[in-house]
Amino acid sequence: MIDRILIDPAICHGQACVKGTRIPVHQIIKMMANGDTIEELLGEYPSLEREDILACLYYAALLAEESFTPIEAMNRI
Repeated sequence: MIDRILIDPAICHGQACVKGTRIPVHQIIKMMANGDTIEELLGEYPSLEREDILACLYYAALLAEESFTPIEAMNRI
């Protein structure tokens, strides 16, 4: 699943994005956090497949598992 995510300094300033697109992972995660459904995202981004969105979620979960950021620090962002 993670092979659908690309990090390349020449694409999206090195931000993680869906391979073959310039859609950043963070954009998909933020939209889902704001209540968008997978079906709505697929309608908004026709180049995406369901598996791409699931890969974004998986990637975000891996990042959350690897680091610890106190909630108080997030409130300063």
